Amino acid sequence: MIINIITICTGKYVKFFNSLYSSSEEYFLPNYKKNYYIFTDGEILNASNIIKIHQPKLGWPYDTMMRFEMFNRLKLHEHEYVYFLNANMNFVSKIDHNNTDIFPGPSNDFLLGVRHPGHYSTPKQYFPYERRIISRFHIPEWCGKYYYQGCFNGGRVKEFMEMSSILSVMIREDLSVGITPVWHDESALNWYYYHKQPILLDPGYAYPESWNIPFKKKIIQLDKSKLGGHEALRS
Repeated sequence: MIINIITICTGKYVKFFNSLYSSSEEYFLPNYKKNYYIFTDGEILNASNIIKIHQPKLGWPYDTMMRFEMFNRLKLHEHEYVYFLNANMNFVSKIDHNNTDIFPGPSNDFLLGVRHPGHYSTPKQYFPYERRIISRFHIPEWCGKYYYQGCFNGGRVKEFMEMSSILSVMIREDLSVGITPVWHDESALNWYYYHKQPILLDPGYAYPESWNIPFKKKIIQLDKSKLGGHEALRS
């Protein structure tokens, strides 16, 4: 089985790819063949398992919010598995099927997500879901069980691409009437997962580099402030 990994490295985010790739090759499902599908407008590492897909920079917030439209361009075998990671993610601990429930099955709707490190102890009524009724991604007040981080998710190709197809249409529908989902693609993901039963990985799989939270570090989010912060990277 081939493991498919997706990331987006447009603009200045291209600088993150080499460390994501090298850490994934070392720690993430090391006994499986992996292919990397990289949406980018820059120059990236050349390797036999890296597939570069030209993607112009769209500007904030569209570089992230339109990710599902980007994913829809992929043609993958529906019974393989696919994982999306933000470009600034780095694996720091071995993850394989022997020590982690990384391959979601029927009981999890063949989907996987990670609990947001900033909201693992937040009462559900304070989750930053899209609460506006006018949005396609509306989740009613006091509803919900978990809040998922958008930086790492995946599942079986068939179900993941079905999700991508649905969410890309819904985002366009919101935008067509002047609505931008409050947390962009993450709002869309949380709406979809609200209606599903994905595997829930703990915040150690999206551990902010400079934080101290009570979880073992599996994947860290590199601190963007060391490279000028969000605004500098988005420009």
